[in-house]
Amino acid sequence: MPHFEFAKSSHSSGNGECVEVARNRPGTIAVRDSKTPDGPILHVVPDTWTTFIRSLHQAHP
Repeated sequence: MPHFEFAKSSHSSGNGECVEVARNRPGTIAVRDSKTPDGPILHVVPDTWTTFIRSLHQAHP
């Protein structure tokens, strides 16, 4: 399994419910729930991630 360097979202609150994202592998964005670091990891291509983030910004400017 590739090594991912996960970082918590800058929008994470202090309640422990955070999304962590890894961008250190070319061609893959990895996303996981910080409460279950050994749980499933969502893998998306960078273009998909960019589209997702842009849609969030448009919905909540």
